[in-house]
Parts: sequence; structure tokens; C-alpha cells
Amino acid sequence: MPDQVESTGRAAGQVAEFHRAYGLPVRTVPSAAVDLSEVTLRQSLIEEEVAELAAAARAGDVVGVADALADIVYVAYGTAHVYGIDLDAVLDEVHASNMTKLGADGRPIRRADGKVLKGPDYRPPDIAAVLARPRGA
Repeated sequence: MPDQVESTGRAAGQVAEFHRAYGLPVRTVPSAAVDLSEVTLRQSLIEEEVAELAAAARAGDVVGVADALADIVYVAYGTAHVYGIDLDAVLDEVHASNMTKLGADGRPIRRADGKVLKGPDYRPPDIAAVLARPRGA
């Protein structure tokens, strides 16, 4: 079993606890060296949860939506542990990047369907730099 990591975020820590209890990987160093069977499993789990979210949303089932969202987050954190990714640190970087999407006037720029678009001061997330940092740095 790869080295275990003490996660700083609550969700990351809970999922790490689950992984340790069930003998699943909790890596401490980012790596793409993951068995194809694990890659396939992780993709399948995420697709299954997204399908459950879609079904619950279409049915107007808010309990099902909440359950599916929690499962998506849980599987995403588990997948991050398999790859040795500090997902909390990556989310912090993505959030910082997303906050640079405002327009020059300080207001959101939206597409017709409501998606927030990138403004002139947009800075893409530097995920490679996050992955290169030691955990907790």
C-alpha cells in the first residue's frame, strides 16, 4: 500500500479514512502511474454517479440530487487519492483562477445559457505548480 497522507480538508480526510479502511490507495505524491483497471473503475464510478444525478434532477428529486452530488465528490476525492493529488490544493488554485474571470467593469460576463466566461484579466490555474509543491506548502 502506498504511503498514507494526512489530508487537510474534511472531505479529503473522510475519503482517505475510507480508503485506508478498505485497503484502497492513498498516495502522497502525484503520479499518473495508475493501473488501467483502476483508471477504468474510477471513470465508471464517476459516470455512474453523474447518471444518477441526471436522473434525480430530471425527476425533481432533491434528495437524489444531494445524494448523487455527495457521491460525485466522494468518488472525485477517492480518485485524487489514487493519483496522489491534493485535491483541496487544486481546488484552491482553480477557485483563485475562477475569481479572475470578471469583466473589466468588475461584473460577470455570461454566455446566453448562463455560463460564466473569462474576462480580460483571466489567469488560468497553474495546476502543475500545485502538484509540484510539497503537501501542506
